[in-house]
Amino acid sequence: MASMGLSIEEQKAVDRFRKAVVEPSQGKLVILDFWAEWCGPCKALTPVLEKVAAEYADKGVLLAKINVDEEQFIAAQFQVRSIPTVYAMFQGQPVADLTNARSESQLKAVLDQLLAQLPVQGGAAEGAPPQGPSPEELAQFVKMGEEALAAGDAQRAASIFAQITEFAEDNAPAHAGLVRALVQMGEIEQAQQVMQVVDSDPRLAADPAVGPARSALELAGTRVDDGELARLRTAAEAAPADMDAQFAYAEAAFAAGERDAAADTLLAMIAADREWNEGAARAKLLKIFEATGLEDAWVVGVRRRLSRVLFG
Repeated sequence: MASMGLSIEEQKAVDRFRKAVVEPSQGKLVILDFWAEWCGPCKALTPVLEKVAAEYADKGVLLAKINVDEEQFIAAQFQVRSIPTVYAMFQGQPVADLTNARSESQLKAVLDQLLAQLPVQGGAAEGAPPQGPSPEELAQFVKMGEEALAAGDAQRAASIFAQITEFAEDNAPAHAGLVRALVQMGEIEQAQQVMQVVDSDPRLAADPAVGPARSALELAGTRVDDGELARLRTAAEAAPADMDAQFAYAEAAFAAGERDAAADTLLAMIAADREWNEGAARAKLLKIFEATGLEDAWVVGVRRRLSRVLFG
């Protein structure tokens, strides 16, 4: 992609594309996916692309995603007129249009043909043990899982994280992400089983990424059935000054997925008496932040509200 005569912003876009696509494609086969947040078919195709890319990572396949709203210049260079548009890139050049390969079997068939024809690095030699994804590729897959989790698609996140743990049993962020995804899905027993695997390995257990997962699992332990949740809500509404009732409802509400109600209740408690029970309401809210993720948009908003309560 030529860069002469470009504006500063266009040059930056080219540099980002070179780093994300052109450079990896010198030895890898890069699946280049043009997408947008508002595109329904894109969201339907994403899990297929991510699953196949993960399965073919040891063969030298890598997935790169280009948001057409954020990278309009790059999309224009590829003359993208509709999305999703998907190309296979090798050594900086498109080698196949994958747009019509919408199913897992179709995509794999095309990739198998390309891998048989191109000198892609990363595939294991015949008779040699298969090579797993590189640390950079694993980090990319972890990022995809985190993005799915942040978007509320816990099932897709769990699938991505589970595939990573198959490739890399020592990947703490993937194990931690899997626990958090399973908790969001309400699969508490499965989350506990994954955490047992983590705790059996001192290196995994000591990784900072595990802390939020452990907090999420701990918070999920207060889950109650719908009837009990309704009873706790009624009790809290009937006695606004009863801190124990408010705290019990906040715990159960968050475990049930009603995080707005939990945050509202805890913030009201902090505003009324921040020192109650040695600051238990604030400590619980901070644990919720940790379990959800400090960069999560919901957490950022609630943290602002907490700052206003604490500092006026």
